[in-house]
Amino acid sequence: MQVGVLTVPLASEPLTDSLSYLDSIGVDAVELGCGGYPGDDHFSREAYLHDEDAQADLHHLLDEYGMNVSALATHNNPLHPDEDRAAEADTELREAITLADQLGVDAVTCFSGLPAGGPNDEVPNWVTAPWPSEHAEAYEYQWDVATEYWAELAEHAASHDVDVAIEMHPNMLVYEPRGLLELRRRTNDRIGANFDPSHLYWQGIDVTEAIRLLGEHDAIHHVHAKDTKVYEANAREKGVLDTAPYTDEQDRSWLFRSIGYGHDESHWKDVVSTLRMVGYDGALSIEHEDSLTSAREGLEKAVDVLDRAVFETQPGDAYWAE
Repeated sequence: MQVGVLTVPLASEPLTDSLSYLDSIGVDAVELGCGGYPGDDHFSREAYLHDEDAQADLHHLLDEYGMNVSALATHNNPLHPDEDRAAEADTELREAITLADQLGVDAVTCFSGLPAGGPNDEVPNWVTAPWPSEHAEAYEYQWDVATEYWAELAEHAASHDVDVAIEMHPNMLVYEPRGLLELRRRTNDRIGANFDPSHLYWQGIDVTEAIRLLGEHDAIHHVHAKDTKVYEANAREKGVLDTAPYTDEQDRSWLFRSIGYGHDESHWKDVVSTLRMVGYDGALSIEHEDSLTSAREGLEKAVDVLDRAVFETQPGDAYWAE
């Protein structure tokens, strides 16, 4: 396995400087934002798409630091009821898939998106309960919208031999493992997970069980290394569906934390071991969103934990079992 980093927290500095820094702290791979919420400060699709010279320059730069690209990231909402916003997200995603193919990158990370609750609504609607019954009807409508879009998008990904790694995220249609598997069932095997445990922890989902479930279907295409801490004193009072600002740390039921600050090193070793059990041997791409520390300190502490957790060699022969 490789220790990787989504470079967005370092967007204020040039990519060359970011790669030099990441190399110095032991990072093996990078995930590059190329649109949507991650932005494209380090990697503009327009500058690289169909440009063999620019792509060659990128490969030379990566080779200089002994790195590879684990995924291109373009998280947005291609199912948005605003047609212009949906079209922009769709263009970002399709072009990212095409560019990944041209670069020899295996995966594009993204969101499933979230439709409105009906054909005449103007804003996305996250349905979390089947009653009153209009919510169940809205949920069925949303899946119809998603199936039509993603079936075609999945074919586009298949034609480019690129995996689409969907991050299971609340306020998106696909926010937990069974929903991810349902979308995969309705489309093709190019649709899978960008397995980010941070959004699963606060939902009460057992992360290693989720890995096993998705692993049974070979549905983990990429992994984010990102932790979450649930603060029980607040959660006991207001639950975990928390709309307090992320920067209002003292009042939140949970916070995204650097690796090791939500769950201990033993847990992360269990996560890594379970990923290996189900056949995942790609990058663990650190996504820094810990508001209690700086990007560099958060990244360095995460790398420190993961360096001791990841396996650097392939399994040997089980001589003791013969």
